[in-house]
Amino acid sequence: QVQVVESGGGLVAPGGSLRLSCAASGFTISNYAIHWYRQGPGREREWVADVVSAGNKYYLDSVKGRFSLSVDKGKNTVYLQMHSLKPEDTAVYYCNVNIHSRDYWGQGTQVTVSS
Repeated sequence: QVQVVESGGGLVAPGGSLRLSCAASGFTISNYAIHWYRQGPGREREWVADVVSAGNKYYLDSVKGRFSLSVDKGKNTVYLQMHSLKPEDTAVYYCNVNIHSRDYWGQGTQVTVSS
């Protein structure tokens, strides 16, 4: 059964860091593109970053240089490391994978950036 589970969110002060995890089961994470999205209060869900099966990584312009993706094949997990967090990064963060034209989403993890 395909499943992705996010974790690692929390409350952090502006300028702080968090590392989010997307743990996969039912498939090999390095064989598929993994996408991170976020949805802030009163906002639509937006794409944040991708890591594709070839290892290439792509980022939303507003997070470039602050967020970075990594893959731990042994743990079948993708990490989103976030530095220099800003209040506008406050959102529920989701990871997503599309397998055979079906989207799988986790439950999301809340990130709140506030002093």
